[in-house]
Amino acid sequence: MRRLAVSFLFASALLGAADLAGTWQREEAGDNGRKLVTTYVFKTDGNRFTGVIATETERRQILNGVIDGNKITFDNWFEFYERSTAAPYTGEISGEELTIVSARPAQGNRPPPPPVVLQRVSGATVYTPPPEWAVTHKPFRGFRPIPPNGLALTPPMGWNSWNKFAERIDDKAVREIADAMVASGMRDAGYVYVNIDDTWEAGRDKNGNIQSNEKFPDMRALADYVHAQGLKLGIYSGPGRLTCANFTASYGHEEQDAKTWAAWGIDYLKYDWCSASAVYRPDEMASAYQKMALALRSTGRPMVYSLCQYGWLKVGEWGAAAGGNLWRTTGDISDNWRSMSTIGFNQNGREKFAGPGYWNDPDMLEIGNGGMTDTEYRTHMSLWSMLAAPLLAGHDVRTMTPATREILTNKEVIAIDQDKFGRQGVRVRQQGDLEVWKKPLAQGVAVALFNRGGATAKIAVKWAEVGIASTNPKVRDLWAHKDVAAPDGFSAEVPSHGVVMLRVE
Repeated sequence: MRRLAVSFLFASALLGAADLAGTWQREEAGDNGRKLVTTYVFKTDGNRFTGVIATETERRQILNGVIDGNKITFDNWFEFYERSTAAPYTGEISGEELTIVSARPAQGNRPPPPPVVLQRVSGATVYTPPPEWAVTHKPFRGFRPIPPNGLALTPPMGWNSWNKFAERIDDKAVREIADAMVASGMRDAGYVYVNIDDTWEAGRDKNGNIQSNEKFPDMRALADYVHAQGLKLGIYSGPGRLTCANFTASYGHEEQDAKTWAAWGIDYLKYDWCSASAVYRPDEMASAYQKMALALRSTGRPMVYSLCQYGWLKVGEWGAAAGGNLWRTTGDISDNWRSMSTIGFNQNGREKFAGPGYWNDPDMLEIGNGGMTDTEYRTHMSLWSMLAAPLLAGHDVRTMTPATREILTNKEVIAIDQDKFGRQGVRVRQQGDLEVWKKPLAQGVAVALFNRGGATAKIAVKWAEVGIASTNPKVRDLWAHKDVAAPDGFSAEVPSHGVVMLRVE
């Protein structure tokens, strides 16, 4: 009798469950007018379900789906993450309309994702990608390391358009930034790359050659202008069909694009994964990046190669072997203390993957964009220099304040980043919010005292802690620009979110 009662209740629940099985879609216009389609395919089994979330840029598996009346809950899993990550979703079915809400909270200055409203388009419960989304590349042979390209023997320094300008970047702005980098002293301090990020692309001509859009009418002329200022020009693409902003990327045209960029006079490529998740498996990522590395080298033009794939799949272990000069170790930085400090201080432990010609990249500098104090920006500059990180400014060089200029062009701090020994710094000691870091140099050691807390605090270090055996070494305060007497060690009152940075020889 009890078994019959349970069966009756279960059947009643199923009778009250809304019809979810099938294919649901949403269409919307992207930033560049391109139609973007999001497809959800659900396969039900009683009040449980599985399925797929698919776009032109990625696929995710639906897990742990439960139907309760006209409401649903589920997780999703993205196979490129190094560990399984559940992202809870809720939904509500109303006839042929389904509203999906992500429970992911706001991140930094990014709001939570908005609800997604889908329409049922068919009863199909198996996902079939449209023909234009089909995988077209041949299977890769086993991954084999390639030798270094001989570039970026110190971390690259320059400027990138995205943090400040995003899609608003154009030829005129790039020329003016180049001029300002010269006039401000940034070029002479070592910032030589002027890198155009996403949204320059206009599709391909009848022969498949990548074209620049109306914002960049003549890339060769722009490169000539930048080169005439004693600077170098960088560009952006990705191994998928689309870039992060849904413009044309390099999938299937790697050699062709590399030849085009060489003909334009390009000196640096940032290669952003984004939509490549829709056409490559995780075990193909290294080979996909190596394919472009080989294409760049075949042109005969030296181009620094930046792998932008957010630190996925232990990139430090294969980035150099794939031909990269630098590789991102994190998601995108934001112009606030929490984002910058979390990213920067979490780089400890990656030092074994950095050296002359290959660098960990914790993302671009936010110095001068206004979201942090000058004290915090000095910490930003100091921490990136201790990490031997690429120094790619991301502000409007034309209008920067004297304080921003002083931070970015502090040649004594830059010298730590650019030290020929090519070692990434490491954390020596952490006591709550107070940290001591060291970076071995070709001559001596750089030492940084960081205060991540909310009030001024005293931080002390003994030279033996940082590997200095001699007594009474030469000590230089790199932000105060003065020598200090410190025979056995050093101590200082460090402001909240501030730093004291020393060179000890």
